[in-house]
Amino acid sequence: MEQTQYAPGKSDLPPQQQEQVTAATRILCAGGVVAFPTETVYGLGADVTNHDAINRVYKIKQRPIDHPLIVHIGAISHLDYWAQAIPASAWKLASHFWPGPLTLILQRSRHIPDSVTGGQSAVGIRIPAHPIALALLDALGPEKALAAPSANRFGRISPTTAAHVQQELGANVDMVLDGGACTVGLESTIISFHDESPRILRPGGIALSALEAVLNGPVMLAHNTINPTIRTSGSLPAHYAPVTPLSVYPLEQIGQHALALAAQNFRILIMTWSNIDTSQLSGQSIEQCAMPADPIAYGQQLYAKLRQFDQAAFDYLLVEAPPDHPDWLAIADRLQRASHRLSNNH
Repeated sequence: MEQTQYAPGKSDLPPQQQEQVTAATRILCAGGVVAFPTETVYGLGADVTNHDAINRVYKIKQRPIDHPLIVHIGAISHLDYWAQAIPASAWKLASHFWPGPLTLILQRSRHIPDSVTGGQSAVGIRIPAHPIALALLDALGPEKALAAPSANRFGRISPTTAAHVQQELGANVDMVLDGGACTVGLESTIISFHDESPRILRPGGIALSALEAVLNGPVMLAHNTINPTIRTSGSLPAHYAPVTPLSVYPLEQIGQHALALAAQNFRILIMTWSNIDTSQLSGQSIEQCAMPADPIAYGQQLYAKLRQFDQAAFDYLLVEAPPDHPDWLAIADRLQRASHRLSNNH
């Protein structure tokens, strides 16, 4: 997945959005919590230097306090204010992909408090590629940044529209900045540099091949062998999950599972990306959703579709397994975590 590059400032926003950014800036500087759009998902932002505001983020999300938050900064020139001992490969990736859906795990500077990192010496940092997010960070200035996890309850589906944030968090948030639907729709790629070796801790909006092309060398992928001393956002086995139980099956198995559940009078939703013979699945208790066969388009739609189907009161969501291809790593990761609860119950 490639990111769309943005480089606007606050002055590039329409007047109404400029006013909203100004109001949001005042709220943040006063210790408030603001939901704001990024290209990946909507974030729940607080001033990284305000301990009480950071605590509110954890409480609103019902998030464990040892689960670190990603810090959003406004310009690459601010990076060495928030981090130290930055490897050359990290600078190279930042220069190429920022603003964009890439989070770098770096040694934090003294300006990052323990509450943001869960007590760790490392911190995740990125520059979001959205004009409203960049305008907000620009208005805050170089010595402030936004600690911002996704603007949803911990472990649930990330929001990709302002309406999703309102539905889930409502009045708990001081303000929701509406920037339309997120263009990537999946969280950022998280990469660490332990022992100077770049390693993906969470696949996301930047493809493995794109990272390797920029670094002109291999990037390792952590398969459930993440260094236990490094905790990162979205790294728990169960995450990004709808309330409706979700299972992932190969295409050749999905029909038989749907029919077996339908025979027990359950309502079933099938999500597929490839062509499927629907003749055997006719009936009111089984509905189908055709997803794009392109991983970028699939990622843009995934969370919104899962929220839609959650609200439609299906009993089970059956999802076709994505292709075994590096471009689909982020999709496979999210579906695996979304289905973890169900797989543990069977």
